Formats: sequence, C-alpha cells, structure tokens
Amino acid sequence: MNFLKYCVLAVACLCLISGAVCADEYRTVVDSRGVDVQVPMEIERVVTISDGLVEGTMVALGVDDTIVGIGSSCIPGKGTWTYYYQTDDGMVEGTGGKNVVGELIPRLKDFPHVVESGVAMNYETLTSLEPDVVIMRLGSCSIPTTENDKLQKTIQTIESLEIPLVVLYSPNCYDQSNLETVSDEVNLLGEVFGKEDEANKIADYLNSQLEMIIERTQNIADEEKPTVLMFGLTSYNADFGMSANGPGVTYGLNTPEAYMIEDIVNAKNAFRSDIGTTPTVSTEQVLAMDPDVVVLSTWCGHHPVEELYNSTNYKNLHELSAVKNRRVASLPFMPCNCVRRLEYPIELMVIAKAAYPDQFSDIKVHEWVLDFYQNVYGVDEETAIDLRSAQWMDWTVDEDF
Repeated sequence: MNFLKYCVLAVACLCLISGAVCADEYRTVVDSRGVDVQVPMEIERVVTISDGLVEGTMVALGVDDTIVGIGSSCIPGKGTWTYYYQTDDGMVEGTGGKNVVGELIPRLKDFPHVVESGVAMNYETLTSLEPDVVIMRLGSCSIPTTENDKLQKTIQTIESLEIPLVVLYSPNCYDQSNLETVSDEVNLLGEVFGKEDEANKIADYLNSQLEMIIERTQNIADEEKPTVLMFGLTSYNADFGMSANGPGVTYGLNTPEAYMIEDIVNAKNAFRSDIGTTPTVSTEQVLAMDPDVVVLSTWCGHHPVEELYNSTNYKNLHELSAVKNRRVASLPFMPCNCVRRLEYPIELMVIAKAAYPDQFSDIKVHEWVLDFYQNVYGVDEETAIDLRSAQWMDWTVDEDF
C-alpha cells in the first residue's frame, strides 16, 4: 500500500516538474461533429467564431469574461446602427440598434478579430491570443457552411496548432430545420465550461417557449390560417431613393423563415415559391400576394412597422390588406441573422402574435420579452429594458403589442 502511495506521489511530482498536464486537468466533450475534444477543466482564454449564439450563451453561463478574441464583425458592429425613411412630413431617423451581445458585452468592440473574410483565418492573431479553446459555430454568417474544402483546411490547421477546437452545428447544418438543435448547442457549451445545470435550464426554457407557441396554434384549421409575408425591405438611400429592383426580399417555402411560419406558428407562407430567398420582389408581386400579415425582418438594416405604414417609398404598398388592417409587425433587430440565435423565440412570438392575436391575447410581447431576457441572460429588469430598445422592440410598447 505504501509503495502504491509513493507511485501516485511520484507521478504527481513528475507532472509538476516536467510541466505536463495531467489527465484530470481536462474534460472530454463530444462536439457536433462527433469528435472527442479535450478542453481544460479551468478555461481562462476563449476565442469565439460565431455571430452571437456562443457569446450570448457564455453571458448566460457567466463565463463571458474568458473571451479574448472573436471571429465575427457582426457582434460589436459599428457600436450602434441607425435606420431612416422618408415620409410626407420629412425624414424619420432611428438610432441605437445593437446586436444583443454587443449590448451585453460592449468591450467586444475592442477585441481582436481572428477571421478576416469568410473562413479566412488569421492564424498569427489566433496563436498570439493563446486560447485555451476555440469555439466555432458553423452555418453562421461568419462560417456559412459545413461542406467547404477551405473550412476543412481551417479546422485541420487549428487542430494542428494543438488548440482545442469545439465545433457547433447550427440548425442550418441539417437537412431539415429544427430549432430544438439550438438547445443542443447550449447544452454542449454547458459541458465545455462545466456548467451543465445552468445550460440545461436555459435550453429547457427556450424549448418551453417553442412548445407553447406550437401548442396554441397546432389545431388551427387549414382554411383559417392567415397568410404571412416575411418581408425584408430594401435599403433607402438618401441620394438615390429606393432600389430600382423592387421594394424588398421575401422567403420561399424551402427556407428557415417558411419553417417558422408554417411548421411552428402553423400559418401559411404567403410566398409559395420553392426558389428560397429572393433577390427582390416587385411591387406587383407583393400586391398580388396581398398577405393577411406582413412581418418585417432585418434586411439592409432594421425596418420599423411605421416605415411600411408611412414611408413615401412604399405608397404603392399601402393598398395591402395587412397595411389597411394594421397587421404589420417587425422582428427584433438581428444583424447577420443567417441562422437563429438565443433570441429565436422572440421572432416566433412576434410572428405568432401577429398571425393569431386571439390565441395570444393574454400575452403582451413588450412585457413577455422582458421576462425572456431575464430568464435567458439572468439580467435585471433595467438591463432587459435596454435590450428591448437595442433590438428596436419598443414599437411593441407604443402599440401595446
């Protein structure tokens, strides 16, 4: 027995003297690729390559102070974004829009960027940051694909530098959209940081909001389903006016947006094409669809509901039933929203409330969203109010939506 104790002590001393890291200083996690990744038990330096999901989850888990470098220019953005549009009474301007993570972690705007364009990794910057782990989310605007030779070379190069790399698959990485996989990503991050219980609580909350919306709308008869047009208005240029190509873009049946409208909210996507996301649609096409509900998405910036109601740029669309009946809603400001992040239930709730006001008459989105921020990020009410403004959701207060 004494001999065994001496052996254990000798091994421990050898680890200390040689600088080697003993096995119990690591935990093994299985990332979205199915790869076993050894990460330090005590993580102090993290580089993230994500448009907000990873960073937001790290805030929620209380480990965002470990971030030392980022891969997305969408997170801090330009500090704040603005929007403006022309009315009969003059130009209307709004300012203050931010990515949620940019509001929660303002210091990120000063952090080094390790991705220069697309998947062009700056390995010199990456190695200089001496990260304990790199966390990369595929399917985002920063890393848009899983099937790319350049991406695979990037992954191999990071791993050859002996930097632990944890890869997350966003919903865009699967053949069939499924927002529940966002919760899988949250739980994986919980494993990385040893915060499994906290991550599970967040994941369960996200799923509960998803399930609540499905439950309230699942029995709507087909003939009673409203048509919903997800509409990204084109950017207005003060010197040149509207885009000559058309008033905006919309989303066909084989898109995540149609999945949210039809599979989750159980309404009808107004644009019945299979072509995916359109470059632009003409005024005539929009008038021909004449949707019951219009939901404005982040496209060329944010677009408030009043823009479609009052802008002189869209006078020809004022004949739409949705405009006449004031059934226009605006999604939260989500720059680089190539794939859903932690805030996806807010998008779903806006669509659901706009499509089925009676089924959601007991929910005031402007109050519900404050609860959402507090439940997910663990912030106080004052910070939640700031987040609502940063996502340009104060229109829900003005319209008691």
